[in-house]
Amino acid sequence: MERRWKSVKKTGRCLVAHEAPLTSGFGAELAATVQEECFLHLEAPVARVAGWDAPFPHVFEPFYLPDKWRCLEALAQLVKY
Repeated sequence: MERRWKSVKKTGRCLVAHEAPLTSGFGAELAATVQEECFLHLEAPVARVAGWDAPFPHVFEPFYLPDKWRCLEALAQLVKY
């Protein structure tokens, strides 16, 4: 974890991307931990890109999982903040 903290402290930003739902997922816990450990170094809120808050659809999996375009859009918003 120390390596992640150094990166957040260096850039002042953090983007968490994961495949679980946005609410109550692993990314929420990671974002909370980053917020606690690096609060004074953050220049923008911790951003998260995740699956939608809906049951996982096996047939429409490509539409549910975060893709590179959703990550790129979140990253652009994070840098612009």
